Formats: sequence, C-alpha cells, structure tokens
Amino acid sequence: MQLRIFTEPQQGASYDAQLTVAKAAEELGFDAFFRSDHYMKMGSVSGLPGPSDAWITLAGLARETSRIRLGTLVSPATFRLPGPLAIQVAQVDQMSGGRVELGLGTGWYDAEHTAYGIPFPDNRFELLEEQLAIVTGLWKTPEGETYSYAGKQYRLEDSPALPKPAQRPHPPIIVGGFGKKRTPRLAAQYANEFNAGFRGVDDTDAAFERVRAAAVAAGRDPGSLVYSIAAPTVVGKDDVEVARRAEAVGMTAEEVRANGYAGTPGEVVAKLGRFAEVGTSRVYLQILDLGDLDHLELIAGEVARQLNG
Repeated sequence: MQLRIFTEPQQGASYDAQLTVAKAAEELGFDAFFRSDHYMKMGSVSGLPGPSDAWITLAGLARETSRIRLGTLVSPATFRLPGPLAIQVAQVDQMSGGRVELGLGTGWYDAEHTAYGIPFPDNRFELLEEQLAIVTGLWKTPEGETYSYAGKQYRLEDSPALPKPAQRPHPPIIVGGFGKKRTPRLAAQYANEFNAGFRGVDDTDAAFERVRAAAVAAGRDPGSLVYSIAAPTVVGKDDVEVARRAEAVGMTAEEVRANGYAGTPGEVVAKLGRFAEVGTSRVYLQILDLGDLDHLELIAGEVARQLNG
C-alpha cells in the first residue's frame, strides 16, 4: 500500500513550509507529496500568510526535489481554462522530470470563488467533463499536428497542442468523488486513479464497485485503475501523543478516529488494512500540522513499515 502525504496549505503554510515537508517526505520514503488547490482557508484558523497557488508551488517543488511524485487533490475546473491548465501541468511535469499527477474536480467551495472573483456556475460538472477531454486531447496530439475541440463549454481551433509533458501519453489523471453515475463514468473514461475521498470502508467499497462496473461498461479492465482514499491522519506513540497531535489541528482524537486515521501505529495499520481488503492500494494521509516533522518520521518508521514490511 502506497502512502502519500497530502497537505492543506490554505489553512496557513508558506512555500518554505511546504518545501520542508516535501523534502522530509521524500527523505522518509513516502511515495508522493500532494496538496489541495484552494484559495481560502476553512474554519477558525488564521490562514496566514495567505493562499499559495497550487501549480506555482508544485513548479518550485519540482526543481527542489528529485524522487517524490507531486500533484493536486484536486484542482477545481472553475479555477483555470483547460488550455492554459494543460500548458501549466505539462511544464511542471517537464520541470520535475516526469513526476507530476493531475487531480481534477468540479470545485465546490463557493466562498473562495466569491472572495477572489472566480465564477461559480451551476454547470461545473459539464466544465469538468470537457476539461478532461481537452487536457488529455492536447497532451495526446502528436507533435506537428494540431488539436481542435468544439463543445458546449469550450472551443479550441487548431491548437499547436504544446508543450508536451515528460510522461507519455500524459501524466496520471485522478478523478474523485462520490457521485453514483457521472463520476464513475468519467473515471472509467479518463482516469488513471479513482479517489473515494473521505469515506468509511463500506461506502468506499461501494464507490470502488461503481467505478469497476463503469470500467467494464466502457470496455476497460477495472484493474487498470488505481483505487485510493484520503482522510485526516493523527498518529502517536500512545494515547497522550495522539490527543496532543489532534488538539494541535483543532480536533479531538475521537473526531479523527471517526473521520480518518488516528491512534497508535498498530491501530492505524489495522484500519488501513480494512480498506486494503476492499481494493485500496494508495492512501493520501492528510497532514494538517506541517511543523510537526516528528509525526512524519513516526508514520514512516512504524505505519509504513508495518503495512509494507
């Protein structure tokens, strides 16, 4: 089971803080450093020093790391036009030597759209579907040929479809969500990975089954997709340390246990093992206290070792 570090920088994290965590994650052997793509904080935190753009951040990290994979979970389709998004991600993929992954979703946080003057239309799912078609279409167009697209939301004419990403035919695409019809269809059509997000074992199992069924209906091997999950993570050597780390991120240990992965390394391994039984092969550990590098060391030294040792 692959363990990835997943951060929420809009809650309050400078570029330097994100770089420190990304480098630590790389040195400790984690598979990837991912971040959310938000422009405004949530909850009672200060959010200082303010938001950082996800793809500008990942461009910087691409040049300052060497092994760890980098990506978003997930970039809202409302934030960027699909043509410029394809250029941005392809360029960061080149800068990283082919280590980038693109999580793309509809966008949901209407307050951040209002705060920064970004339209928040009702047809966000249609935007997402056409963006997936355009971004992958641009990347897969052979060099020397042009790409055109005529949809209800976007129109491209004779695009040079450049630059190309380092990974071919393109960087892995992650589609997530809990929709019962359209989301599984999009995952089966476009995604390399389906992320069930913040759900319990039974709901995750049901979501995975819907995507597998959609893949079969699309003529695709369901085993060609990676099935992943994500949730808040608080690990401690004992109950006192678990409680302290939960309190540091504004939660109780019981809240994290109910909605994520919390407890001693053995407890967390046991819970992740139940997700593995329903087909989970990749986990995004949502780490909210970016200043607690000892937390990462404990997870790497105990949770990862027990899961994969």
